[in-house]
Amino acid sequence: MSAPGRLAGKTAIVVGAGQTPGETPGNGRAIAERFAREGAKVLCVDRLIERAEDTASLIRDAGGEALTLEANIAKSEDCTRIAQTALDAWGRIDILVNNVGIGGNGDGPSHTLTEAAFDRIMTVNLKGMWMTIAAVLPAMRDQRSGAIVNISSLASIAGGFQAAYEMSKAGVNRLTTSTAMANAGRNIRCNAIAPGYMDTPMAIEGIARARNIPVEDLRAERNARVPLSKQMGTAEDTANAALFLASDEARFITGEILRLDGGAGARIG
Repeated sequence: MSAPGRLAGKTAIVVGAGQTPGETPGNGRAIAERFAREGAKVLCVDRLIERAEDTASLIRDAGGEALTLEANIAKSEDCTRIAQTALDAWGRIDILVNNVGIGGNGDGPSHTLTEAAFDRIMTVNLKGMWMTIAAVLPAMRDQRSGAIVNISSLASIAGGFQAAYEMSKAGVNRLTTSTAMANAGRNIRCNAIAPGYMDTPMAIEGIARARNIPVEDLRAERNARVPLSKQMGTAEDTANAALFLASDEARFITGEILRLDGGAGARIG
């Protein structure tokens, strides 16, 4: 008889569980699949329902339990719907993973950043994450337990060419620590993961397209910047970190911003 998974009996919401088209897995799908393999019931949330359904189908095919929901976290009513869907299905919310983040389309250094890009990126990356957290906290506070994992970025402490994205992720870090402190008395933990150079479709295909360079050229460029083995991380690395922070193994960890970057942040610091 196999041992129970590390999330056995838990319910989890993964926001941004859909897969951006590309050659490699994305963070959201990898996290949702890993959580399901470890025994969690997973609500796969995405702005594009077909992407959420693809992830949920993989989970069900592997014998796991998954539901899907189309939602836009820039809308407060959608955030409320996310929490209510999980409660209606399972009666509790044990884990929330916030994996939504956008950039580009007018982002840049402060002297070129457009107002429209600033508003759009901050609304999704920071305000949307706050509204999603706020939607699940009443249930977590009532049950006096819960784990929230936010996906931040190494760009929150480094960069200079994506001002809105960098500011939004710096805000995510502070939102994480503030949420952790305000809810520690209710046994609710809130931590963030700050990935560095990752080989995911959004990072690779998206940036290569924006810069109009071959994907393999971008991969080689980014690999060379990673201190640890000159190799980018993968979505599975993100999923492993999220699993640990969401599990009871991290019961004494809250307010942490975990760099997942192959040493890049240590070089910066």
